[in-house]
Amino acid sequence: MPPRQPPSSDLVLRLDNVSLGYGAFTVLRDVSITVARGQVVAVMGGSGSGKTTMLRAATGQLLAQAGTVEAFGQDIAAATPVQLRDLRQRMGVLFQQGALFTDLIVFENVAFPLREHTTLSEREITAKVLDTLDAVGLRAAAHLRVAEISGGMARRVALARAVVLEPELILYDEPFAGLDPISLGITARLIRSLSDRLGCASVLITHDIEESFAIADQVYLVGQGKLAASGKPADLTASTDPYVRQFLDGAPDGPVAFQYQETPAFTQWLSRQEGRRS
Repeated sequence: MPPRQPPSSDLVLRLDNVSLGYGAFTVLRDVSITVARGQVVAVMGGSGSGKTTMLRAATGQLLAQAGTVEAFGQDIAAATPVQLRDLRQRMGVLFQQGALFTDLIVFENVAFPLREHTTLSEREITAKVLDTLDAVGLRAAAHLRVAEISGGMARRVALARAVVLEPELILYDEPFAGLDPISLGITARLIRSLSDRLGCASVLITHDIEESFAIADQVYLVGQGKLAASGKPADLTASTDPYVRQFLDGAPDGPVAFQYQETPAFTQWLSRQEGRRS
């Protein structure tokens, strides 16, 4: 059964019959999702299924081949550069690789958005940054350089930077990657508590089933070039759909093939390679 649509005034992100891809290659076709204020939404699927491509469309880095992508009621494709900048300032993004400034200490990495987008005093910035670092358990690491912290700690610093402006929409690209089991559980609870406390919307691009299902209101599962399933975590857990079952159970056999699908671009490349050998 399709999910109940939230009131349009609550919608923060909407993809309506969207097709996404790169050049002539289409990654996803006819995908529709909605994300409302206060919701935690998990977008899941295998590697290369198009999850991060959806995130790029949400931030306007990639325009849809077909359909409509709206953020805060604004059609991304019709937005002017100024409008797109304003939309992005209402979002927070946790990048898959963290994207920290390696020449800055932890404190300055988290303070960077505040210095760029607010007029807070140094005293206010210090208090805000330390409070945010405290929330991810790294207040006492504020003085360290990025090279002096572990990969898991760097992920938590990146999380602190993504939420320090208290955005209306937070996009998390693999937020649990590289975290130990304790940090993973704490991070999941932090994402849930932020959505509840701030009333913001959170979108998780993730492979982590257990932690995501524990905090998500809605799950979208993408695969085989389309939206394969959607519903509450309990709905997908009870599903008998072969693709859903293979993904959730981690089964080696099923609809998802191990081999990467051949594309016209690969066929053309292979033809050129064979021509050079003849």
